[in-house]
Amino acid sequence: MSAAPRTAGQDHLWSVDEHLEDILATVRPLEPIELQLLDAQGCVLVEDVTVPVSLPPFDNSSMDGYAVRVADVAGASEEFPAVLEVVGDVAAGQAELLQVGPGQAARIMTGAPLPPGAETVVPVEWTDGGLGEGPVTGMRARSLAPAGADGQVQVYRPAEARAHVRAMGSDVKAGDRALEAGTVLGPPQIALLAAIGRGSVRVRPRPRVVVLSTGSELVQPDQELGSGQIYDSNSFALTACARDAGAIAYRVGAVADDAETLRSTIEDQLVRADLMVTTGGVSVGAYDVVKEALSHVGDEDEAGSGIDFRKLAMQPGKPQGFGSIGPDHTPLLALPGNPVSSYVSFELFVRPAIRTLMGLDDVHRPTTRATLTADEALTSPKGRRQFLRGTYADGEVTPVGGAGSHLVAALAHADALIVVPEDVESVEPGAEVEVVLLR
Repeated sequence: MSAAPRTAGQDHLWSVDEHLEDILATVRPLEPIELQLLDAQGCVLVEDVTVPVSLPPFDNSSMDGYAVRVADVAGASEEFPAVLEVVGDVAAGQAELLQVGPGQAARIMTGAPLPPGAETVVPVEWTDGGLGEGPVTGMRARSLAPAGADGQVQVYRPAEARAHVRAMGSDVKAGDRALEAGTVLGPPQIALLAAIGRGSVRVRPRPRVVVLSTGSELVQPDQELGSGQIYDSNSFALTACARDAGAIAYRVGAVADDAETLRSTIEDQLVRADLMVTTGGVSVGAYDVVKEALSHVGDEDEAGSGIDFRKLAMQPGKPQGFGSIGPDHTPLLALPGNPVSSYVSFELFVRPAIRTLMGLDDVHRPTTRATLTADEALTSPKGRRQFLRGTYADGEVTPVGGAGSHLVAALAHADALIVVPEDVESVEPGAEVEVVLLR
């Protein structure tokens, strides 16, 4: 599943790039499996898919109308219509096709094969529909008017060769590459695979991500708050983030500040996890149970396991933990507990890890340069890479809320992160800044 993460001295201050590089060097893409089409939605193809049969597989009509010979309708008009003998119906899925000879027409439905002898299709709106009462707007249902499949039809307009005919292979031809390895399978790709007859494909499965938050003060939404309690938002936010990144995410919820309970919960969840994410309990407090529970996990697990707790030169999100746990060396990322810190940490570190597990080449959010629009200069601590929430539009970015890592309301209105580098302590309005786009 993964290699062992790097370790460093306790006082080593990791850069954002070092921490991310360590994560991406440790996490490995999941092994490919064969999945049925609908089960493969959201997964990444691991091999090119070649078209086995042309699409469409035969010449067919793009209109409801009449299949005719070009010469038989040349010069047709409302004053002097072409009068043709109707030899029958050609419906979609019909196996035996009629032969259309000189002076004849076959009533044809959208998607039906072009019958032998026919060279073009005239829409039913260009005819009298066999009723002899001038142009019609559509065909009457066969069950209501079975006689429409024979008799005569008057055609009021000429049609060029192959008009309203979808040619065999006009979409894709047999032997063409339909989809290439690395493609994420969304609804259009699933449709194409079904259309060319593929019932299953070889993909990397969507990673299973287990999310749990820690803290005895946390209460589930819809429950009554007691003294000193707050609602657990982190586990909901990060589970939603994991799903947005392409994972199958399981929310465990809040675990009380007890190291043994936390370790037991994590061990129970390993059976359904390709990646584990915890939030809270990674700082230097007396009740930071994630750090307490997992700091020496490698002493008991197989060689190569273990969680390394680090300090990063970033704001928010200085305390971080990363490593692997359990017999399969399942990657675990331990994020800080403040809501903004955990969200920013997810976007910077967990999302790329999920995308790597999926086997994607591009695992990062898109970035751009934008002009800072603000009432005053932004300040940033020296030596820290700061990530501020903002809204981005038309090449400009505006800060949202303050720098506090607890400001959830401001986070809900942000669609970008403003990046202030480590060596910059102030950014003036009008300056150009790097922006991470979140949507």
